[in-house]
Amino acid sequence: MENKLIVSLSPHVHGGDSVQKNMYGVLIALIPAFLVSLYFFGLGALIVTATSVAACLFFEWAIGKYLMKKPTSTICDGSAVITGVLLAFNLPSNLPVWIIILGALFAIGVGKMSFGGLGCNPFNPALAGRVFLLLSFPVQMTSWPVVGQLTAYTDATTGATPLAIMKGIIGGVQGFSIDQLPDSFSLLIGQNGGCIGEVSALALLIGLGYMLWKKIITWHIPVSILVTVFVFAGIMHLVDPAKYVSPVLQLLSGGLMLGAVFMATDYVTSPMSKKGMLIYGVCIGLLTVIIRLFGAYPEGMSFAILIMNAFTPLINTYCKPKRFGEVAKKK
Repeated sequence: MENKLIVSLSPHVHGGDSVQKNMYGVLIALIPAFLVSLYFFGLGALIVTATSVAACLFFEWAIGKYLMKKPTSTICDGSAVITGVLLAFNLPSNLPVWIIILGALFAIGVGKMSFGGLGCNPFNPALAGRVFLLLSFPVQMTSWPVVGQLTAYTDATTGATPLAIMKGIIGGVQGFSIDQLPDSFSLLIGQNGGCIGEVSALALLIGLGYMLWKKIITWHIPVSILVTVFVFAGIMHLVDPAKYVSPVLQLLSGGLMLGAVFMATDYVTSPMSKKGMLIYGVCIGLLTVIIRLFGAYPEGMSFAILIMNAFTPLINTYCKPKRFGEVAKKK
């Protein structure tokens, strides 16, 4: 009997992963941060998150069906839900509903669907929506409710965030001092003002551990970001301890942990190779600290990720994975 070699397209062995499986895995990893947001911000966190998710699902369905004339089955793959949750996690808990809906429209309509939908967007949609709102509604986007007002929404009492205090110290603004900063434990558990999904570093680290365990992401991007921030902020702290806070406070404050774990690791907008991921992560860490210490905004994570999203194609070009079957040239 004649033996036949059957040739087929790769991959020959399916890894068992799918877009839907990974997306819902990320949603599971976001649950601890969501529960913490409900504990500290109550009704406001629930309204902001529910509105953002519902609006993102609606706009993905409506734009796909009526403008792009494409099948609307993609609303069930989890990507629109993740965009809605991550957008909500980057917003204060007292943001009016109509502003949230505008942010969702920009995130889905401009940040995602205008480029062709899932897998085609060059920028993280949730961050695109967040930056759009920050530039369009700076007052509403920088009014931070004090934690513990569980039944308050738009009438919540506001206060300064740790990053705002740090910025005031750097700028020499009267009335700001290091003594006003929360301790590391408060920052770790989330007992401080800020966006609803960024306040608890511990909850986000639990999510990171889950995604690494399930192999949804690799360690290269989040670890390279966190190490770079720790080293750079540590150097600045050694240069002037009275002006620049410790690197631990930098790591636990603001959206650094949320961005490093859940947004910089976005499959579509991050590099494919491990070397490229490390370069990408280091650059995000450097840009974040530079913007925080020397820029106009207290937070630099969103801008840093979007800037590096633009460089991802270039990184992929120069950091290509090894080609299987390639014969090495003799030296």
